[in-house]
Amino acid sequence: MGSGKSAVGRHLARALGLDFYDSDDEIEKRTGVDIPFIFEKEGEAGFRKREREMIASLAELDGIVMATGGGAISDPDNRRVLGARGTVVYLAASIDQQVARTRHGRERPLLTGRDPEEALRELMATREPLYREIADIVIETDGRRVSAVARDIEAQLRAGPGGP
Repeated sequence: MGSGKSAVGRHLARALGLDFYDSDDEIEKRTGVDIPFIFEKEGEAGFRKREREMIASLAELDGIVMATGGGAISDPDNRRVLGARGTVVYLAASIDQQVARTRHGRERPLLTGRDPEEALRELMATREPLYREIADIVIETDGRRVSAVARDIEAQLRAGPGGP
């Protein structure tokens, strides 16, 4: 959460001449409501079911860049689909950076009513090993511009397995 997945994904897709999809945005388009509303009405389990279906659907498309929500990695089906269908990039961000980036903007249901730093630490403790388990590329994002992060990913993609 707050690592820059959507911004970097958009930039990378433009650089590569590919279509970009954000699974959360696609869920909102399909349902006509925002993610916090889905969490409120269906709970996290209902949202995760929609997310799993959306990721499976988007993963069927060829030649795209997809950004997922931060929690998508928690679902074994998502890890399997993402790992099998494409190159998985983990944008690693420190807790301090995540707190700063999530402070403003979109409402984050998993941070609502909680100390953001504590919540992010708990989420990262669970999620980071899963990100690293399936990531083909790991990029540190702290203090970096979107364009620089996207260029690093592009360079690693062009270099192929093993990296530059």
